[in-house]
Amino acid sequence: MRQNVLDVLIYLFETYSDEQTLQAPERHDLELELTRAGFYENEIERALSWIDDLSIQWSFSEKPQKSQAALEPSTRIFNADEQHRIPSHCRGYIYYLEQIGILNQLQRERVIDRTLALETSELDIESLQWVVLMVLFSQPDQEKALLHMENLIQNENSALIH
Repeated sequence: MRQNVLDVLIYLFETYSDEQTLQAPERHDLELELTRAGFYENEIERALSWIDDLSIQWSFSEKPQKSQAALEPSTRIFNADEQHRIPSHCRGYIYYLEQIGILNQLQRERVIDRTLALETSELDIESLQWVVLMVLFSQPDQEKALLHMENLIQNENSALIH
């Protein structure tokens, strides 16, 4: 049986991120579906709360101006807890995504927040990539960034094969 919050999130993302899917089912129906898929109740609840928190973050924050993100470069310094919980190669990958224009400063902070919310001690680049995809997918007008991220992942994976 699966027992990782990220596994639940990936399952939901792959199932409901399709453009043909008009609306996700009600929470109770989702819980039943996930239970039938073999996920534990505790992990289901944590995953659905993770999604709720992501949605709340976007609805309460200001939508960033495109010019604001481009005009105000910033350096992100990770605090001790973040350094402990997010491995250096993952922190570097976040910086990289910001430098190549996939993430702006606000999205970077959401990715960091949602990564920490996974409460995992085994964070790797692939897990981080899923978090980035979910953060970008949750925000309006991010089709270009999502496509860029998907292409980046595909190119990285094909480079590993060769």
